[in-house]
Amino acid sequence: MKKLLSITALFVFTIAFLGCDNANANQGSMVGALNDTDKNKEKISIVEAYKIGEKVEDFSLKNINGNMVSMADYKDADGFIIIFTCNTCPYSQMYEERIIALDKKYSTQGWPVIAINPNDPEAQEGEDFASMQQRAKDKGYTFPYLVDEGQKVYPKFGAARTPHVFIVNKTEAGSILEYAGAIDDNARDANAVEDNYIDNVIEAIQAGETPEPRMTKAIGCTIKTK
Repeated sequence: MKKLLSITALFVFTIAFLGCDNANANQGSMVGALNDTDKNKEKISIVEAYKIGEKVEDFSLKNINGNMVSMADYKDADGFIIIFTCNTCPYSQMYEERIIALDKKYSTQGWPVIAINPNDPEAQEGEDFASMQQRAKDKGYTFPYLVDEGQKVYPKFGAARTPHVFIVNKTEAGSILEYAGAIDDNARDANAVEDNYIDNVIEAIQAGETPEPRMTKAIGCTIKTK
């Protein structure tokens, strides 16, 4: 009986991760590389994506409260933690509490989180606007959760996974992309994190230094399109 329950539990866990990377918990060994899966889906994003050090265009996307949100709305911000995430991806769910913690920690320092859902709701059940509103309410999001309607914004950033993080620094030359990749080096266990990439990047920028690394491997589910 115990053996049957164990097999059933394993089957359920495996199904929950369909559509996601079979990722190593230690992401540090994968710095700067994209997974080979779904290359065709990611190719367009890579070609059109901003490069590290390039200027990022502003966007205007609908928040879960119905208001439009853009980076320009944050007059006093020093920069932004832009995270492409979603409701249903197990990796996004693993990082949910950490994303909330990032906003609570850095929004008061001038680095707010802006979360964007890049998934097409017709391609993935549970990613519709009402579900986004409910998820944010249930989890107590402290940051905007925007809809990438028409999936026009995520390709510009080159987002390929959920979650996928982009650190944008406001400078006299404009909004500059400083980092792209993962939040930290251990998706499955927050207590086992050894390298917190977001902390490292923002602390380096605040100190007037160049972040290192500036790109890591995003671990998560592929962005869903029709």
